Amino acid sequence: MSGLKYKLIRAAMEVFALPGVAKTIRRFSKCKGVIFTLHRVLPDKPHDFSPNAILQITPEFLEQAIVACRENDVDIVDLDEALARMAHEGQTKPFAVFTFDDGYKDNLQYALPILKKHNCPFTLFIAPELIDARAEIWWQALEDIIQNNASLEFDLGQGAEYRETASTESKNAVFDELYWFMRKALEAERMKLLRRLCVKYKLDLVQHCRDLIMTWEELQTFVDEPLCTIGAHTMNHYELTKLPEDEMRKEIEKSREVLAQRTGKPPTHFSYPLGGPLSATRREFAVVKQLGFASGVTTRPGGLYVENSDYAEALPRISLNGHYQKKRFLPVFLTGAIFTAHSGMKKVNLD
Repeated sequence: MSGLKYKLIRAAMEVFALPGVAKTIRRFSKCKGVIFTLHRVLPDKPHDFSPNAILQITPEFLEQAIVACRENDVDIVDLDEALARMAHEGQTKPFAVFTFDDGYKDNLQYALPILKKHNCPFTLFIAPELIDARAEIWWQALEDIIQNNASLEFDLGQGAEYRETASTESKNAVFDELYWFMRKALEAERMKLLRRLCVKYKLDLVQHCRDLIMTWEELQTFVDEPLCTIGAHTMNHYELTKLPEDEMRKEIEKSREVLAQRTGKPPTHFSYPLGGPLSATRREFAVVKQLGFASGVTTRPGGLYVENSDYAEALPRISLNGHYQKKRFLPVFLTGAIFTAHSGMKKVNLD
């Protein structure tokens, strides 16, 4: 996302954060609740070059978000209760759901104590191959390679190319170039480029994943936690749209089977990796519904309305974005209608 777009979003957040604006919108909106997307919870301030900082909030901001729900008379509920309230034709008390994707170690160290302190139910979406360190946190690996080198050599299919990466500006430019190449490439092509970079610049992908993601032993703390619901997140954290239909179905179905075996609790909720229109479409939504999941959550922004109850396999979420960690913005995050408007007023967004 460009710097200009971030500035425009921040300007809009500032307007909606003015006294009484978000509260007034909530009063007249038919939005029943919101689902928050979270990834990492870390106390450290990101480096100047931190393109993945959008996925990172501080423990303090997480706690502020929980407190803000209760100060604004918004119930914090699990996904099952959210589905029940969403389907209710009449008026129900506003709610928020906290969901975490991927299973980062920092969720255990920094997020869990806060969630327990405030008796906050939450869902943790897990990809088993990440837990086994056989999949890759490729977006963070790309950032780390660029961060640690003043120049980069790579081949995008047209021969060797060279980029200077000494400055923050050049690092950001090269990250954007390679990130979007990887997003558009098939999984095999993406991994081919990443592994070449890792060999050349000496990044051990297995150890990299192990340093970031919980082990099964660490995950057991969440399995045993009454506040936590474990959800499925595919086997390998692949973008499902890039896979043939049989492989896509296997990624979803097997993740449920493995999690049921390892945790003793078959997951009933699913999260699409990356979760936007490039990564999850009607084809994937249909399979999640056919497989009997109670819900499938995307990263398409929006609030929850009674209309969403008929399409629980494609629910919108609102990212607690690391670039907007201001207490005054929290009433805005709780106002799902604002994010529905950002999606073109599509309450149900399948395309």
